[in-house]
Amino acid sequence: MQRFQTIAIILLLNFSLAAQSVDYRSQAQQLLAKMTLEEKASMCSGASFWSTKPVERLGIPSMFMTDGPHGLRKSVGSDFSKSVPATCFPTASALASSWDPALAQRMGVALGRESQANDVQILLGPGVNMKRSPLGGRNFEYFSEDPILAGKMAIGLINGVQSEGVGTSIKHFAANSQELERMSNSSEVDLRTLHEIYFPAFEMAVKEAQPWTVMCSYNRVNGVYASESPFLLDEILRKRWGFQGFVVSDWGAVTDRAAGVKAGLALEMPASGGMNDLKVIEAVKNGNLTMARLDAVVLDYLTILLKAKAAHKPDVRVDAVAQHALAREIAGSSIVLLKNEQATLPFRASYKEIAVIGGFAKSPRYQGAGSSLVQPTQLSNAWDALLRDHGKSTLFTYASGYNQNAETDDTMIAEAVAAAKKANLAVVFAGLPDSYESEGFDRTGLDLPPSHNRLIEAVAAVQPNVVVVLLNGSAVAMPWAGKVHAIVEGWLGGQAGGDALADVLSGKVNPSGKLSESFPVRIEDTPAFPDFPSRDGVAQYGEGVFIGYRYYNTKKIKPLFPFGFGLSYTQFEYSKLELDRKSMKDNETLTVRCTVKNTGKVAGKEVVELYVHDAQIGIARPEQELKRFEKVNLVPGAAQTVTFQLNFRDFAYFDVRTNDWQIQPGAFEIRVGGASDNLPLKQGVDIQWSKIPVVKLSRTSMLKEFRDHPKGKVFYDNTIGGMVPPDLDAASKEKVKASMAAFLNDIPVFKMVAMSGGKFTEAALEDALQKLNN
Repeated sequence: MQRFQTIAIILLLNFSLAAQSVDYRSQAQQLLAKMTLEEKASMCSGASFWSTKPVERLGIPSMFMTDGPHGLRKSVGSDFSKSVPATCFPTASALASSWDPALAQRMGVALGRESQANDVQILLGPGVNMKRSPLGGRNFEYFSEDPILAGKMAIGLINGVQSEGVGTSIKHFAANSQELERMSNSSEVDLRTLHEIYFPAFEMAVKEAQPWTVMCSYNRVNGVYASESPFLLDEILRKRWGFQGFVVSDWGAVTDRAAGVKAGLALEMPASGGMNDLKVIEAVKNGNLTMARLDAVVLDYLTILLKAKAAHKPDVRVDAVAQHALAREIAGSSIVLLKNEQATLPFRASYKEIAVIGGFAKSPRYQGAGSSLVQPTQLSNAWDALLRDHGKSTLFTYASGYNQNAETDDTMIAEAVAAAKKANLAVVFAGLPDSYESEGFDRTGLDLPPSHNRLIEAVAAVQPNVVVVLLNGSAVAMPWAGKVHAIVEGWLGGQAGGDALADVLSGKVNPSGKLSESFPVRIEDTPAFPDFPSRDGVAQYGEGVFIGYRYYNTKKIKPLFPFGFGLSYTQFEYSKLELDRKSMKDNETLTVRCTVKNTGKVAGKEVVELYVHDAQIGIARPEQELKRFEKVNLVPGAAQTVTFQLNFRDFAYFDVRTNDWQIQPGAFEIRVGGASDNLPLKQGVDIQWSKIPVVKLSRTSMLKEFRDHPKGKVFYDNTIGGMVPPDLDAASKEKVKASMAAFLNDIPVFKMVAMSGGKFTEAALEDALQKLNN
């Protein structure tokens, strides 16, 4: 594995150096100077469902792009139901549960090679939208409810794909959280929540990996379609984050093409039959769109096009066997052991007969449904894998329990109960069928199909040793959790998921996955309930920054299984938390060290998670927020020191008044451990902030805003003091002043004119505002 990682890094460096040595932007500028208005407009939309238009006169080629995040889905001809065979890797919700960006990078390299072998220039992914609710229909395609975890995993995947000379398209920008009415609804999100929750994963990926493209979402954000939002596509993406690629629409997301170009949308996909090209031409001719703006988006597109074509490798061959082995390793690293009472797992020698129950054991759900559907090169299932690897030493029996339509009857239940009764152990496979979660619709609840729950309850009633294996793309409810000994979250594990599950159940692989999202007890406990999915065109993100574990921790709601949680067949001990300073200035970094030791009897991997807690009262903030993590591999008895570095952003919140990141100076706490609810190491640090926020004052500013302004304290004191009767003694004056301040602090300052009885005039207010804002 180490050799593979070294090769991947060398390839990434070599390609990066080669790309830097060629000035594709200058080449694109030369081509742009020779293009007619009509040719420029033609670059702004596709030629077909997956390809862009060439300009043969100038030698500008077409570019091919296709889904998807967890495997190549290149259609065969015009038949969208058929695609070329490709490795189907675990979906994003599974991959993120590995908490291993290096593994994501290796997966990216593999995806890039398959793209090169199939002459694909842009692979459409990864998806980094936040999981606002576990009911989101496309949650399987997104990494996490946490932007730091999603961002780090995205960086790994993007770097891997692009090291092979294939571009990525990080998606769906922005605040695309539901499938219902996704092409028309407006995500109403305050600026602080956008910057702290829904932007950071995109921001991290843009700044640290520079994806070649960003895909805008279908929805509106605060009333403006993402495809025509200057705020999203220009102010945030380019001016704030320094994005250097081009923006492509989600397929069918364009509403007003000229407005989109003006905002920064370079490419509309798929083809619109030339209709929108004509609208772009007309907008330039009538002055609604400047030629300079059109040139800018076309230049962005041409630069990436030239880069992609220069990076094409016509002789790439893919080793399907090696790709499948990698898919198996990734799936194994992503599986989360949620419960393991009495060390039921891994399989013991005393389990002479094991009943394998549930249709998913033979016909697994291994990927999501919708645009990212991959035609796998091969497909494993847990039943075949268990027989192949362990059938000589253990008798395995099978009962379906339910059919492909997630239906059951008394006969199937009776067969399952009979098999479970005579076995030493029953392993029940359950989960969510395609009809329960898919692109295009949101889930209606957290429950498994009734047939799956009935089956588990029936088996648990007759067999004390029950293991439940789940195959699903997002959190599910488990009303039977207290009745079974072990629960294994297998996710949608890709084409090798069956092999990987056999590896974990048998102990060949020690599970090391951690939940990338919280599993609530019931839907009523979730932050967006009951208004998810929102209807009638408006989605109010009223929970603000409090999504996922940020909500559960702050509200003290105990989830079924918390964010970052996952068991192992070994045990780990945390100790020696050290901070290199007790006080940190905003221009400094804080180094955090801790020691992790494997105190068990088998080798295992542990994810070390670091959270920051703001210990002060003031700004409403989550109880704690993930800021860093690292996965370590330890043999029994071994210990490792893990080091993290934090900077000012790790303690900051987004201040909508100054439109910038700010810190509430004072006491913070560093928390380290193995899950969001298990952080045994804690130590305080004082954060000092020199950049005092200067807010422009106005007539409607509250009086307390003058108090907090660097130049406003004198004005504030004089205003409050002017309301105190002059004939009081000093002690009485101070008491009245304190009382008046408590009453007046929240009053807009213009009201003081009327309340002062002539002591404070309009002219005095305007004069004060001019001096304070100068």
